[in-house]
Amino acid sequence: MKPIGQGSPGAGGELARAVVEIAAARGLRIAVAESLTGGLLADALVSVPGSSRVFSGGVVAYDTALKHSVLGVDDELLREKGPVDGEVARQMARGVRELCAVPRADGAEPEPADIGLATTGVAGPEPDPQTGQPVGTVWVGLCLGDRARSVEYSLSGDRGEIRNGSVAAALELLVGELGASELESD
Repeated sequence: MKPIGQGSPGAGGELARAVVEIAAARGLRIAVAESLTGGLLADALVSVPGSSRVFSGGVVAYDTALKHSVLGVDDELLREKGPVDGEVARQMARGVRELCAVPRADGAEPEPADIGLATTGVAGPEPDPQTGQPVGTVWVGLCLGDRARSVEYSLSGDRGEIRNGSVAAALELLVGELGASELESD
């Protein structure tokens, strides 16, 4: 489990700007699947001018059933592990890539987003009712093409701080995956 500091709008804004710049330079499209962040991750990205070049869309699948019916997360996995799980985060990231497929050129067939980014966790104030996992447990799923992984974070603070910290963690993970060397050109 990776601890992380509290997120702040400034930090999330800088990270989101970096993600948009790197993705635009590489011609990549991004889609997000959110649970505990409830749209904050998508908001961070679309708050960056020029984000329409890279952001395809997103899904807020707050209810566990939507993770299965909309994003294609395995129903048995959700029953056994609950919604706050690394494999759930990976499947959410994979599913949103497909769901947010868009044509890359006029008249072209829709193509999946290049990047799927997903958040699931426990923002509080109570532990997860399905599994008892503690407040602050967060999984971020990342899918780039056929490669998918997830990282567990242990966040602290109140509900808002955990949600903002989850956005910062997701963006930080993506910047790291895309290569922080791109940021040195600023």
